[in-house]
Amino acid sequence: MTEEGARLAKPSVRVLIVDDHAIVRKGIRALLSEADGFEVVAEADTGQEAVLRAQETHPDVILMDLLMPGMDGIEATRQIISRQPQTRILVLTSFAADSKVFPAIKAGALGYLLKDSSPEELVRAIRQVHRGEPSLHPTIARKLLQEIARPVEQQPAPEALTAREMMVLQLIAQGLSNQEIADRIAVSEPTVRTHVSRILGKLHLASRTQAALYAVREGLTDAAMTEEA
Repeated sequence: MTEEGARLAKPSVRVLIVDDHAIVRKGIRALLSEADGFEVVAEADTGQEAVLRAQETHPDVILMDLLMPGMDGIEATRQIISRQPQTRILVLTSFAADSKVFPAIKAGALGYLLKDSSPEELVRAIRQVHRGEPSLHPTIARKLLQEIARPVEQQPAPEALTAREMMVLQLIAQGLSNQEIADRIAVSEPTVRTHVSRILGKLHLASRTQAALYAVREGLTDAAMTEEA
């Protein structure tokens, strides 16, 4: 077989593009159409649609935005991975905040790339996650290394939290806002603020970001809470 024939016979990486901005989706589609070995199988502009398109098309790699109307990219990632664990998800976002990075990785994303990356970096990252290799933007990699290396000065006691406070902590770790948490557990937003304040006090933490990192680090986001506060 000729080199050209071998290239054409090589299976393409099937990609689902998820972003709420059409111009971003079209730009990525155009980029991948010019690169060897890629096939864009579908696009989605919301988390809900991403879950549906993933079920319909079974992509190899999903490029996942995080902030979208309705279901965000973190929840979409969680649902897709729970149903299709073989799917590789590469977050592609403008946000490098700890409150987004750690929940996205905890949800199952194998890569995290910022939108200021070059086209070559995007193509390389897609290929890496398709092979099952993590691919992290340097800024994100530094955050993870710093978090792993950071000494824990105080060991807060999670058992000091009530069941409702633990539930709120889990939702903070998922990146939800106070209002989104209020909607989820059917209480008022001021009530959620009170819960957050008590959580920070009991765990000796200074911010929501620290609370989210603590929950992810300790594996509390996987805990099933059955006791009511």
